Amino acid sequence: MPMLKILVGTMYGGALDVAEQVRPLFEAAGYEVAVLEQPTVADVTDSPTDLALFCVSTTGSGDFPGNFVPFARGLDEQSPSLSGLRYGLIALGDSSYGETFCGAGRQLDEMLQGLGANRLGERLEVDAMETFMADDAALPWVEEWIDAQQLKVA
Repeated sequence: MPMLKILVGTMYGGALDVAEQVRPLFEAAGYEVAVLEQPTVADVTDSPTDLALFCVSTTGSGDFPGNFVPFARGLDEQSPSLSGLRYGLIALGDSSYGETFCGAGRQLDEMLQGLGANRLGERLEVDAMETFMADDAALPWVEEWIDAQQLKVA
């Protein structure tokens, strides 16, 4: 059974809630799923990862949430080759913050691609000003993402 890791960056639990809500969709598609609330670079470099999904909220002025800072810093400092990593990205933000809207997700996307990772499909950006419950946007996006990337295993 292929492994999907959902790496979560959250401040108040919204991104973790999204991860937990989409988990069953991947399990139904034939994946073993691990939700990682304290992700490390080793999670995407040292152990088998067939697919990764990042669920990351933005804090402050476009910053990573505290639990995700060590992961982002590790990517920056270690510059590992991620050429074998296929991933998707759900970025949570609030458009009332203007230019920093979904800043953490956008910055992560840029970092991952700069290290050779391959994003599958488009990044989902969930705006708290338009979508009260982020999983209302994430669930249909994940269903389409799985189908579009032909990620079903069974």
